[in-house]
Amino acid sequence: MAIKTRFTELFGVEHPIAQGGMQWVGKAELVAAVANAGALGFLTALTQPTPEALAKEIARTREMTDKPFGVNLTILPAMTPPPYAEYRAAIIESGIKIVETAGYKPQEHVDHFKAHGVKVIHKCTAVRHALSAERMGVDAISIDGFECAGHPGEDDIPGLVLIPVAADKVKIPMIASGGFGDARGLVAALALGADGVNMGTRFCATREAPIHENFKRAMVENDERGTDLIFRTLHNTARVARNAISQQVVAIERAGGAKFEDVAELVKGARGREGLESGDVDHGVWTAGMVQGLIHDVPTVRELVDRIVSEAEALIRGRLAGMVS
Repeated sequence: MAIKTRFTELFGVEHPIAQGGMQWVGKAELVAAVANAGALGFLTALTQPTPEALAKEIARTREMTDKPFGVNLTILPAMTPPPYAEYRAAIIESGIKIVETAGYKPQEHVDHFKAHGVKVIHKCTAVRHALSAERMGVDAISIDGFECAGHPGEDDIPGLVLIPVAADKVKIPMIASGGFGDARGLVAALALGADGVNMGTRFCATREAPIHENFKRAMVENDERGTDLIFRTLHNTARVARNAISQQVVAIERAGGAKFEDVAELVKGARGREGLESGDVDHGVWTAGMVQGLIHDVPTVRELVDRIVSEAEALIRGRLAGMVS
């Protein structure tokens, strides 16, 4: 049995599972492993220091897989923004046909990708943003619930409500993101109206994920309470793994009147990256979701994907079918 959905049909993959773009983690070795396991993996464009480096990483991934994979391009407002148009050009010129966009006002990027026959999944945290992206002409939506790692938005709507509300209104294929890590989550997402699931944190706790073993062990040891919400008072909420640094940031915000400059040194990306490489889980902030409570091992990507799909099929055919008289 295979689980066929609008997502698997649209993107030409075997299983309705995506590995979303993750800063510092979405590299060739992980993405190729996801593709070879029959799921849809995404390189993270801005993990690469230049558009040229991204083109090389795309080529490196192609050496490891002949299956479909995509690239994530996250557009964020910044004092000195990265050269988004150049990254976009590198993606198109490399012949990539699937892109995950996220972030701020993606219209010009969507238009350019669509003009070159690239299918676009837009990642968003609210139904109104999903509908706006649908009007822009994207091919699919990734809807991110409050449980997710990274930025859950400011509405605090968990997946159990967000996914069916979105499914009632969004007409294009939609994958559910935030809190997914096993077969039960996949079956639940399909029941709620999604066409598949997007997993980030769960794919970090795999053998092929290019991060230090200490972080993988921490995800196994942490439970569902092992995250902190930082930047709440700055209205730019981010869910990160709870550690010494995230607790400092929360304390500074709780004291009141915090500005970003007050925490900037603690949360800067370079510091988080140094930790991921050195193995010091308290060096900087690092992203993880509440799904840590469902992570109990560090399998290969193929073992993880095969297990989720086979257990999902067993759930659908067995337990759920057996409940219908």
